[in-house]
Amino acid sequence: MVKQESSYDFRPVTKKDLPMIAGWLAEPHVAEWWDDPETEIAEIADHIDSISVEPLIVELDGKPIAYLQSYDPHMEDGHPYADQPFGTLGIDVSIGRPELIGIGHGSAIVRQFVEDLFEEGVPRVIIDPDPANLRAIRAYEKAGFLAIDRRQSIYGDVVLMAIDAEDAQEG
Repeated sequence: MVKQESSYDFRPVTKKDLPMIAGWLAEPHVAEWWDDPETEIAEIADHIDSISVEPLIVELDGKPIAYLQSYDPHMEDGHPYADQPFGTLGIDVSIGRPELIGIGHGSAIVRQFVEDLFEEGVPRVIIDPDPANLRAIRAYEKAGFLAIDRRQSIYGDVVLMAIDAEDAQEG
């Protein structure tokens, strides 16, 4: 299990990171939930200079272990989550290294990142796992997210989950 004092660093993705991320996207535990690596890498490369999506590398002890992106659903025309309260940010995360799956990093990474967003004034954070991705859903619940909706969208069938800043402060 993850040590309680584990702390993650989040740094912007650079073009040098793309081959590493492509390798992660090809790992079976990631490939199952993302589109084909070529399409995803092209999108991540586009996000490097984006104002609506922030692609990040998650590091533990100075070593890259995961990909995380945050996005503003209000900055894209017709985004399926634009009905969320203004200021809401969405996140997606994938642990790249298979040996780090299933030991608590997912919920710990998400919890730390969400706390950082709340400190910056973000009122709500959403995440949208595939309903069949039970491991991810459990990790997000462990991080404090609650399922608020089930949706069919351009991203497929998803469980829309949210955590609100005021609820996190009460807990």
